[in-house]
Amino acid sequence: MSETTIDTNVLGDKIVRVLKTIYDPEIPVDIYELGLIYDVFVNEDYDVKILMTLTTPNCPVAETLPLEVEEKVKSINEVKDAEVEITFDPPWSQDLISEEAKLELGML
Repeated sequence: MSETTIDTNVLGDKIVRVLKTIYDPEIPVDIYELGLIYDVFVNEDYDVKILMTLTTPNCPVAETLPLEVEEKVKSINEVKDAEVEITFDPPWSQDLISEEAKLELGML
């Protein structure tokens, strides 16, 4: 294995840990457990692309939340750049909330 090979699983775990520090302002649950993160891509240049959604298209943090996600992911040493793409396909629903978060929100 060459020195330049990155362990995307390790980096992926770091990214998830960072995402779990970002909260939806209206729901006391982090955006990862809320199911707002659809996918995380890492290429060999350490560029990260995050596909995420918002609880609603007119979410009050539609402008600021993606920027916060980009900034926090870029703060990881190994990450060279981060880009967030917002999608509403599929639209977010409460079914995407993790069991743990549903328990926390009293939904179970």
